[in-house]
Amino acid sequence: MKAVLMDEFGGAEVMKIGTIDKPQPKADEVLIKVVATSINRPDLVQRMGKYPAPPGDSEILGLEVAGTIAEVGSEISGWKVGDRVMALVGGGGYAEYAVAYGIHLMPIPDSMSFEEAACVNESYITAFLNVFMIGGLKDGQTAILHGGGGGVNTAAIQLARVLTPNAKLIVTAHPDKMARVKELGADLVIDFTTTPDFSDIIKEFTGKKGVDLILDHVGAKYLKPNMNSLGYQGKLVIIGVISGIKAELNLALMMVKRQQIIGSVLRSRPVLEKGEIIAEFTRRALPKFADRSIVPIIEKVFPIEEVVESHRMMEADHHFGKIVLQIAAG
Repeated sequence: MKAVLMDEFGGAEVMKIGTIDKPQPKADEVLIKVVATSINRPDLVQRMGKYPAPPGDSEILGLEVAGTIAEVGSEISGWKVGDRVMALVGGGGYAEYAVAYGIHLMPIPDSMSFEEAACVNESYITAFLNVFMIGGLKDGQTAILHGGGGGVNTAAIQLARVLTPNAKLIVTAHPDKMARVKELGADLVIDFTTTPDFSDIIKEFTGKKGVDLILDHVGAKYLKPNMNSLGYQGKLVIIGVISGIKAELNLALMMVKRQQIIGSVLRSRPVLEKGEIIAEFTRRALPKFADRSIVPIIEKVFPIEEVVESHRMMEADHHFGKIVLQIAAG
C-alpha cells in the first residue's frame, strides 16, 4: 500500500510517499480503506522523534481515519465490509489502509463527508473527554479554553455550545483569530500576545468568582494565571506543555480553594478505556454531527502527495480548525 514514510526524524521534509506492506487486522480489529485522515499537532512532535507510537501500534503517522471497512476480524460483530466508519488509531493514518479496534469505531452519519469525519476522533474526542467527562462542565458554568482557533479548541467551543448552551466560554487566541473565535461562540476572547497574565480580566469578567474549568495545552507559562483564574473547586485540565514542564505552585491557595489539577492524554490510554470514551462520545455527541448542529471546521484539504505542505501549514499556525489529508477519492 501507499503510505507516508520516514527514514529519519526531523523537519517536514523527512516525510516521503512510499510503499509498505498492508497491515493485517487481528481478531478484534478491522482493516479500513482510508479515504481521509487529519493532521494533528502530535503528528509533528512524533515526526521530530519526541512522541513515539505506543507499543504495538503502527509507527506511521496519523491518529484518526475515515473510510470504509475492507476486512473484519473474526471476533468483530456489528460491522461489515463496506461500512462507512471513522476511527481513533494509535498510528497508521497516513496510509491507504489502517487497522482499528472494533470498539474504537464510529459510524459516519450519512450527512457527513469522509473529510469531515476525518476531523472528529482526535480533536473532538479529546475535547469531549477533557471538558465534559473529566472537567465535568455543566450548563451555566464558566470555562477558559486556551488556544483559540486550533483543532481541539474549536471542537471544545462547538461541543460546549450544543451540550451546555448556557455555559460561559472564555478563549485565549492570537489577534488574527479572535474574530472567528468570537463568531464560533466564545463569550470573551483574550489576546494572548498582549495579555500573558489574563487573571485580572477573568476576575473582572466573573465578578471575582473565577472559572469552573480551564482546558490548557500551554503548561508551565500559564500555571500561575490559570490557578489565579480558577474559582472554588475549579478544575485545571492540562493536555499539553508547549511552554515547558516546570513551574511554581501555591499549594496553600490550591488547598483553601479546593482546586484540582488534572493531567490528561488520550493516545496512551488502554484499549478498553478508549473504547468506553468513544462509546460515551457516540451516545452524547455523535447525534449532533448527524443533524449538523456541529460541522467540523476545515481550513484546507491536502492530497497525500502534499503531506509536507500540510505539516508546514500547521507549523505556521495560521490555520483555523482542522487540516485534512486526503488519501483516496471518497
